[in-house]
Amino acid sequence: MPTTTDCIALPAPAPGTYRLLRVHRYGVPGARPKAYIQAAIHADEIPALLVAQHLLRGLEQAQEQGQIVGEVVVVPVANPIGLSQHFNGHLLGRFDSEGTGNFNRGFPDLTALALERLQGRLHTDPADNVALIRATLRAVLAEQRVVREADALKLALLSQAIDADFVFDLHCDSEALLHLYASRWQEEEARMLGAELGVMAVLLEEEPGGNPFDEACAGPWWKLRAALAAEAPIPLACFATTVELRGQTDVRDEDAMADAAALLRFLRRRGVLAGESGALPELRCEPTPLEGVDVLTAPAAGVLVYRKQLGEMVVSGEAIADLVDPMGDPPGAARTTIYAATSGLLFARASERLVRPGQKFCKVAGREPLSYRQAGKLLED
Repeated sequence: MPTTTDCIALPAPAPGTYRLLRVHRYGVPGARPKAYIQAAIHADEIPALLVAQHLLRGLEQAQEQGQIVGEVVVVPVANPIGLSQHFNGHLLGRFDSEGTGNFNRGFPDLTALALERLQGRLHTDPADNVALIRATLRAVLAEQRVVREADALKLALLSQAIDADFVFDLHCDSEALLHLYASRWQEEEARMLGAELGVMAVLLEEEPGGNPFDEACAGPWWKLRAALAAEAPIPLACFATTVELRGQTDVRDEDAMADAAALLRFLRRRGVLAGESGALPELRCEPTPLEGVDVLTAPAAGVLVYRKQLGEMVVSGEAIADLVDPMGDPPGAARTTIYAATSGLLFARASERLVRPGQKFCKVAGREPLSYRQAGKLLED
């Protein structure tokens, strides 16, 4: 059993109803290092829910064997709001139906408020500075006030993670290979985690835009370090990553067990858990910049026919897919070919085969930044 299990009530969306956020805690509160793991902030990303269950089993065993060195906090269902959003038999968990937008965008950026309180108070000891910054971030976050249920959910999740050493946000894509996103300032940690998981792409970001959960946790550290570099040393004390657990239909126990075991081995390597983690595997890819991802877009409505499959390497200028206009006349004019703008790995694509104009449908991880990819607008809703 977890050391404790808390249930955080969200604001009632209607009279007579309310939803709970369940939080499992292992180890001694306040022990270091602290790891935070949440699953499926996009509620329809089911592989994350399954991995979280296998992860909890592993943590139960670690606790029984006295291997919890730090503190581990797990939110196995990060979005009870989204899980209730069904339309015509389909679960729609990416966007809030009440109109607040993408559940993984718009988390509060606490940097500016924390900076006001930290100026002139830091020390020469990096460890003291880390403790002071964590306390300041917790205090600033506790003062935030919201009314809407989705906003309260974001504050509740961030309050569990804002002082963590390691933050894992478990997602999946539509159809995808296993991959992860992390800050370019923390490439070493990203490489280690990527090697442990066996990912096929490590995407390093500097300014992704939209303030997703991982950036809300780790971003204040590199932003404060940049702002206060002349005043005091500030380590990057939070490694936060978004792990994309393949595609939405990749719900298999064998994959989930392997993913959970890899996360536990990473926690052992970083001192959160005791025990043997074995030799670190070789990383299966070289990290590439997020601004080097070619996100292909449908120029019109039509039937999408892929020429390239997941896991294939493509060359810049190579045909990726055809867009077929089913109303086309004459038939020879009904097909438009769409080409890659970079060379790299086709690691994710949309499962829809009838697309709308402007719909993003495919991602290729290239090594060089692309001119059309703009900092601050790199994440696609």
